[in-house]
Amino acid sequence: MEAEPPLYPVAGAAGPQGDEDRLGAPDGPEAPLDELVGAYPNYNEEEEERRYYRRKRLGVVKNVLAASAGGMLTYGVYLGLLQMQLILHYDETYREVKYGNMGLPDIDNKMLIGINVMPIAALLYTPVLIRFFGTKWMMFLGVGIYALFVSTNYWERYYTLVPSAVALGMAIVPLWASMGNYITRMAQKYYEYTHYKERDEQGPQQRPPRGSHAPYLLVFQAIFYSFFHLSFACAQLPMIYFLNHYLYDLNHTLYDVHNCGTNSQGILSGFNKTVLRTLPRSRNLIVVESVLMAMAFLAMLLVLGLCGAAYRPTEEIDLRSVGWGNIFQLPFKHVRDFRLRHLVPFFIYSGFEVLFACTGLALCYGVCSVGLERLPYLLVAYSLGASASSVLGLLGLWLPRQAPLLSGAALHLLLTLGLFFWAPKPRVLQHMWILYVAAVLWGVGSALNKTGLSTLLGILYEDKERQDFIFTIYHWWQAVAIFVVYLGSGLPMKAKLAVLLLTLSVAAVSYLSMEQKLRRGVVPRQPRIPRPQHKVRGYRYLEEENSDESDAEGERGAGGGGGGRGDGAEEEAAQPAGPRPGPEPAACCRRPCPYEQAQGGDGPEEQ
Repeated sequence: MEAEPPLYPVAGAAGPQGDEDRLGAPDGPEAPLDELVGAYPNYNEEEEERRYYRRKRLGVVKNVLAASAGGMLTYGVYLGLLQMQLILHYDETYREVKYGNMGLPDIDNKMLIGINVMPIAALLYTPVLIRFFGTKWMMFLGVGIYALFVSTNYWERYYTLVPSAVALGMAIVPLWASMGNYITRMAQKYYEYTHYKERDEQGPQQRPPRGSHAPYLLVFQAIFYSFFHLSFACAQLPMIYFLNHYLYDLNHTLYDVHNCGTNSQGILSGFNKTVLRTLPRSRNLIVVESVLMAMAFLAMLLVLGLCGAAYRPTEEIDLRSVGWGNIFQLPFKHVRDFRLRHLVPFFIYSGFEVLFACTGLALCYGVCSVGLERLPYLLVAYSLGASASSVLGLLGLWLPRQAPLLSGAALHLLLTLGLFFWAPKPRVLQHMWILYVAAVLWGVGSALNKTGLSTLLGILYEDKERQDFIFTIYHWWQAVAIFVVYLGSGLPMKAKLAVLLLTLSVAAVSYLSMEQKLRRGVVPRQPRIPRPQHKVRGYRYLEEENSDESDAEGERGAGGGGGGRGDGAEEEAAQPAGPRPGPEPAACCRRPCPYEQAQGGDGPEEQ
């Protein structure tokens, strides 16, 4: 009985047509190995590499757009809800009918104290939180706390509003510091993915030239602040499409207002205590708050799902392995750097000018003269002017880096001087066009200020192990300035404008002094970043793969004996390479692994 032929050909056996298959290639043991396991004949390694890095660059752009849209939605929802909440709670009829004697004004005051006071302590914990959670997860946590603040407004009580406001105040500085750090890191990664060939030639440990990522940083910061300033316009949508239908006109709300603009005292002195013609239904309020909650949840999803990590996992481990005590101290040690000390007045002014746009210009000049119903349109004009003018930050590609920052300061100086001598009359609409022009121009100056400062910090401090500290200091000083504005809200307008002028003048002079020192070649004193102290024996932690080596350490290591890393490289290079006298230290003999212990051996030393 004959055996049936096999269903599949046996590997290595000759086929029915001899030692060649149907394509003419030899089969069996005589077949060349390259034909079986070699590379694909049409494979183009250079083209595949180019496509790979193009996908990486598109991923970086996606990260920037997602972070910008998430920040816009988060801040827009927060401002819109807070504005609507304060207007509703200001109306005494609404308070009496809806909440009786619950004391809403006292709750609002304590809520504002929590939002404005808690960021003062943020310098103590922000770097620790960013290093512990990571930049992306700190952004996600901050956006989640903003969403928590929105959710508590479904049930407005002391035990819901005040604790959520305190949590929100604690999250302000960590969120925006991690946002600034994230955009800067994306610019650096985009440079790496664009110039990957140069990086391969120089080696993975060789740092790129200083300032090489600056063009990409300018573009990404312009994109981020274009989105961010749109949040002021998004915040006005609840008032335009919902609350404006319930408001009295200016003849009722401004009946007892006599002084506006530079002659005003405090905020809206004499403003009518009733601003609502009819009370909005609770069902309508729940619908509006649900829409805001959905937008806050969408911002969380954008950050969670579309924002990639700012650092590789090994870099995250390196950043937090310098020691929590060092992470806590390093923001204070960076004050030794004269560049930061000279930029502090600009940090403070950056907080002043945003609050002045929302309270001084919009309320004491706008609402005081043309009525509460036109407040959202003034802020929309400010928002659109700032968003469109953020593109002007790209002038730094062709002009000196101080041009955008000083241009914004000069524009704000002229506007502040003009406002110092202008007192619009209440209930007069003829000068309304002046208010819109002033709001747009103030937005232009704000955009130049924000993009200029963030870009300057990203250029001056390129080391990835320092950026979170620098942006923490920047946003902490902004928070201090906002707290000072909150404390001085009852001052006359002339005093507020005088403080604004003085701060702006000092900031411009201090910044020019810093640039002059840098041109003279004065070396800034930066605190040393300690080397990572890893407490595990991982495959990653090799001497030639130190991602936290600074430029100064790399130069010392290269000059101290070739291949040394960090501070201990010079000491190791100074010792002779021959056998060391004395007994070998006990640390050289490693402990047996669990598998060797189970086999009864003592490790590789047992023969």
